[in-house]
Amino acid sequence: MALINCSFYSEALGFNTSMTVILPQNTTTQYGIENVAVSKQLHPTLFLLHGLSDDDSTWLRRTSIERYVAALGIAVVMPQVQRSFYTDMAYGYNYWTFLTEELPAIARDFFPLSPAREHNFVAGLSMGGYGAFKWALSHPDRFMAAASLSGAVNMANPYFRDNMMPMDYKLVYGQAKISDTPNDLFHLLAQCERSEGAKPMLYQCCGTEDFLYEDNVLFRDAVRQTALDYTYDEGPGTHDWAYWDARIQDVLRWLPLNNKEQS
Repeated sequence: MALINCSFYSEALGFNTSMTVILPQNTTTQYGIENVAVSKQLHPTLFLLHGLSDDDSTWLRRTSIERYVAALGIAVVMPQVQRSFYTDMAYGYNYWTFLTEELPAIARDFFPLSPAREHNFVAGLSMGGYGAFKWALSHPDRFMAAASLSGAVNMANPYFRDNMMPMDYKLVYGQAKISDTPNDLFHLLAQCERSEGAKPMLYQCCGTEDFLYEDNVLFRDAVRQTALDYTYDEGPGTHDWAYWDARIQDVLRWLPLNNKEQS
């Protein structure tokens, strides 16, 4: 695999930012790992999103994501969005525009990444789980599959505004309501269900001891009322990297990769 720490200028943000990128590489003499790449083709891509207190390096530092994807022939793009909740902030920067419009174009300009819907996937944890579902449900024509690990899937819950993150909430959303808006995953789910065209496959998981568990159950029940291709998993676990390190391996096994090897 090739590991690239990429700093670049963002027009949407107005300043330099970064992404961490893993690219497939065919190797035959490297000990302890089997690297696979589909030669002379554009790579399938997983956009992998970080949580509230993290950055674009965190998946690499807290899990073995580089090793997990080595045999899958898939690129991984991990952007930096600070504490923006993948949103054009009321008092801050346009991270939703950056994520959904600028980042894919820049990444595909820099690296050999496929733009085809069937080759594009998005996943994330906590705040990143919210971002992953928000992106895929807002643009179902762009993603084959999306996964949320312990996602903040119910941002309309007053708990976020009043208790957990009042300052972040104000900076991101201002005084605007969340329910029935493009920042509400329940609203986006209903909108996606009504839309014509292909729908993304969804994978959702949450630990039963996680403080976001009840919100995840609410969203699970909402998705089960739709016809979307949906996988849900729960089990013992809290809001920590031991849980996410295990579950991202489940996500990678679940992704519909035509070129991945079957074990």
